[in-house]
Amino acid sequence: MQKQFQIATHGPGLYEVTREVRGWLAEVGCAQGLLTLFVRHTSCSLLIQENADPEVQDDLQAFFSRLVPPSTDPAMAYLRHTYEGPDDMPAHIKAALLPVSLSIPISGGALALGTWQGINLFEHRDAPHRRQILAHISG
Repeated sequence: MQKQFQIATHGPGLYEVTREVRGWLAEVGCAQGLLTLFVRHTSCSLLIQENADPEVQDDLQAFFSRLVPPSTDPAMAYLRHTYEGPDDMPAHIKAALLPVSLSIPISGGALALGTWQGINLFEHRDAPHRRQILAHISG
């Protein structure tokens, strides 16, 4: 079983998609198996991260912005792929450092996530985008 989710982003940050994925899982009715999520882009990532305190997401965004600043930052002067904007190559670097796919067990018809875990698309670009996440259930 497969489904493609469309996620609208409006700049850098984490966009939780747990509710959408759980809703689809309930429609499908799979009791146990393995869910694979794959983001079909090179400038965003997928993360399982805390979903209770929004400061966690803010801190992650701040950390990765400092770790990989825009290409206009003097520390990033070595970058050559800059014609799509100062956030483009840094977004590719962040996506290379973070996962673009996730595997989540399905147990008892539910995602086997921990109490505070949520599924997030981590947008690394400044401009709004429509991101595609492909979901596949085995089992």
